[in-house]
Amino acid sequence: MEQLNRKNTNILKEYGKNIQGLVEYVCGIEDRAKRTASAQTVIDIIKQLNPALKQENDQKLWDDLYIMSNFKLDVDGPFPMPEKDLLGKKPLPVGYPRGEVRFKHYGRNIEKLIEKAIEIENDEEQEAAIIYIGQLMRSFHSTWNRDNFDDAIILDDIKTLSKGKLHIDLEKVKENGLFESNTRRDFKVPSATEHSSNGRNKRGNNNNRRRNGGHKKRRN
Repeated sequence: MEQLNRKNTNILKEYGKNIQGLVEYVCGIEDRAKRTASAQTVIDIIKQLNPALKQENDQKLWDDLYIMSNFKLDVDGPFPMPEKDLLGKKPLPVGYPRGEVRFKHYGRNIEKLIEKAIEIENDEEQEAAIIYIGQLMRSFHSTWNRDNFDDAIILDDIKTLSKGKLHIDLEKVKENGLFESNTRRDFKVPSATEHSSNGRNKRGNNNNRRRNGGHKKRRN
């Protein structure tokens, strides 16, 4: 086996020069079986020196071993040698969904939920899906516009996004508060006057409790 040039040491700096030197030594072993056993020993040494690497996938460690050998390590390893051309190759660009979102304040996920709700055949399950979607849309809508809000707006938007395929009675929604989620966003922060009056009431109640029931009577 042709030994690696010592000038090209420390290919992967995170492993250090000593591991790099061991890889170069293993590449120079002539017997294939001994070379394979020695390569496995180097993997074990790496795990001992770096406890955090014990959780790593063994294939990654073997890939790093091949990289440190400059892809010249010829052994019967548990994993094949990675392709040299893949080293440093840029990943493929991630595809983004195309098409404009009809209502940007709702987002694309609402449109996907509506598409799934249209596919529901059971009327009760479909209505439950509409209510859930309406609650989400109401919370999103109130974030953008707190003053001008009505359940009718949500229903109109659901009708628009579903192309008229989803419908629920407006009066039923209003009477039962179906679009009101458990987490309310329209709470009011108490003013300083209310805060001070509440503080006085609490202090007054505490004083009354001390005067009236501060000391328990002993039972005879």
